[in-house]
Amino acid sequence: MKNTSNTNPLIDVPPTKLGAVSFDLIKPDHYVPALEKAIEQAKERLSDIKSSTDTPDFENTILALETSGQHVNWIAGIYFNLLVAETTEELQALAQTIGPLLSKFSNDTDLDAELFKKVDHVFKGQNRLDLNSEQIQLLTETHSAFVRNGALLSESDKQTLRTIDEELSKLSPQFSENVLKATNKYELHVTDDKDVEGLPKSALAVAKELALKSEKPGWIFTLHGPSLTPFITYCKNRELRKQILTAYNSRSFNDDFDNQENIKKITQLNFKRANLLGFSTYAEYVLQKRMAENPKTVYGFLDELLTYAKPAAEREIKELTAFAKKTDNIDQLQNWDTKFYIEKLKKEKFSFDDEDLRPYFKLENVIQGAFDHASKLYGVEFRPSNDYPLYHKDVNTYEVYKVNSDELVGLFYTDFFPRASKQGGAWMTVYLEQGIYNDSVQRPHVSIVCNFTPSTTDSPSLLTYLEVRTLFHEFGHALHGLLSDCTYQSIAGTNVYWDFVELPSQIMENWTLEKESLMLFAKHHQTGELIPDNLIKKLKSSSQFMAGLHNMRQLKLCALDMGWFENNSPDDITNVDDFESAATKNLEVLPSTKGTNISCSFSHIFGGGYAAGYYSYKWAEVLDADAFEYFQEKGVFNKEVSEKFKENILTKGGSRHPLKLYENFRGRKPDPKALLRRDGLI
Repeated sequence: MKNTSNTNPLIDVPPTKLGAVSFDLIKPDHYVPALEKAIEQAKERLSDIKSSTDTPDFENTILALETSGQHVNWIAGIYFNLLVAETTEELQALAQTIGPLLSKFSNDTDLDAELFKKVDHVFKGQNRLDLNSEQIQLLTETHSAFVRNGALLSESDKQTLRTIDEELSKLSPQFSENVLKATNKYELHVTDDKDVEGLPKSALAVAKELALKSEKPGWIFTLHGPSLTPFITYCKNRELRKQILTAYNSRSFNDDFDNQENIKKITQLNFKRANLLGFSTYAEYVLQKRMAENPKTVYGFLDELLTYAKPAAEREIKELTAFAKKTDNIDQLQNWDTKFYIEKLKKEKFSFDDEDLRPYFKLENVIQGAFDHASKLYGVEFRPSNDYPLYHKDVNTYEVYKVNSDELVGLFYTDFFPRASKQGGAWMTVYLEQGIYNDSVQRPHVSIVCNFTPSTTDSPSLLTYLEVRTLFHEFGHALHGLLSDCTYQSIAGTNVYWDFVELPSQIMENWTLEKESLMLFAKHHQTGELIPDNLIKKLKSSSQFMAGLHNMRQLKLCALDMGWFENNSPDDITNVDDFESAATKNLEVLPSTKGTNISCSFSHIFGGGYAAGYYSYKWAEVLDADAFEYFQEKGVFNKEVSEKFKENILTKGGSRHPLKLYENFRGRKPDPKALLRRDGLI
């Protein structure tokens, strides 16, 4: 369909295969008019609900609400997905308009007394209705959302809430934009061969191509993962390791893209919002809708892990320091030394390093390996297709079907390589949630976005083992979205408690250590030979190496998150760095680096929705360790166990309480010691 000046593909949606997004037709100036039109239409549907003289019931109230703003959500999803995956200055500027527009619409709905009265009527009379379990869950979540978003407030407090939400809607995108700009601004230009001594050929090839693109001699290294990680892991030049890691850890801190005021405003506004709704802290508000339920449980959980992790980390630092002293006469280990000496010590202990694995992890083979796992475990297959519009040339699309069938499971996008227009890290997202959309139950459109080592003129994309784990992790999220079998979008797929959502992703990482799994895809990119048994054994035997330090890093981030959002006096915080130091002082195992700050680039909690929820990663690690023990007991590709995991976890979305779903799968509650056993801490 040809795009003309009076055609907006977000309003007059052109027909595409499977209803896929017409990325090729969408322009930045389409978003606001489309959202305004969709909001207008949604308000008409809400008005119909309110004006109906029929007795409120599930269909005319709860289901009508569920479907009223779906087009708004679809447009907003496209915008926010591209804002982080393929942004432009135009898209970034729109955030200051789109955020408040969506916030106002959300508040207009949640704070509408007439709507809530009808929802409340259905909720209180649900026992008189013949509802199935999924309908009861949707009703419960709908009623809860109204209450948690201010339906019971006075009119003056509702107005205060509107003001808070509008400001928050601008601050989070601004925080993320600052981090991206700070990341892109830095580059380390090196021309002396001595300054890149120790770096593997793969890292040098990528850096050489970056330099050539900039028409500069030598090598250019950036703060993107595929460039930064090998540099601080292998470069022998200690001063340059310090420079680049310090730059990474000081992004948006006392620079041109400073986030300190944004952090203070975000924490203050979230605290005021929580107080307004009857909670003493924002963490208390958030955790009401989590498996942990309250801050006390989170702190108890983190403290128990700390009891085992800190002594282990202290022993590891002592061993690492002695090794650095013996190797390079270094008396005091610093943050820019840890990855370097961990890798050297690992090579000494286990006779291999990560670069020995890389030739066996060609990206195309790894993604096919992930697909093969989905086929063996869950009976689905991925068929590549060129029939869909793309937002970038690096994106690939796959139609997902049940094995040996034409029964559609969903549409799958992959986007693997770093670029200046993409945020760092890796994530899964959706363009179309599974469930009722346009009056019928639709299959989902799911995407994973990563920042992996790109190919060069001399080599295909060869992944590190960490990147392989990351791919399997995000693919686990994708399976959670793709295999969803629910009726209602808002409780389908990954719309679950945030301390449960990481279970399907983290459990997939376990397969990357299993011989049966590696033999499916770990083939030498030149010879085609399968990864040798001795290398698999070395990989597995090293899997618990430095587990104490790894846990301490995560626990430090968890403590920092809880420090910001369990705080009951954020207005008193005048110095972001001092507050961070106080919140994490008991979790430091190495000297802090002056001029660095975690909070100012901690996008998970200030720009990504994980506020008071970063502990979820460790919480879900307990679940995934316990769940994978079940697979190991029966066989890692055991059909009985995989079918139980699929039917009780992956297909159910948020249609049941997560603990109930887990118990249905495992036959019991999760064993909290499973993670400690896997990490070798007990």
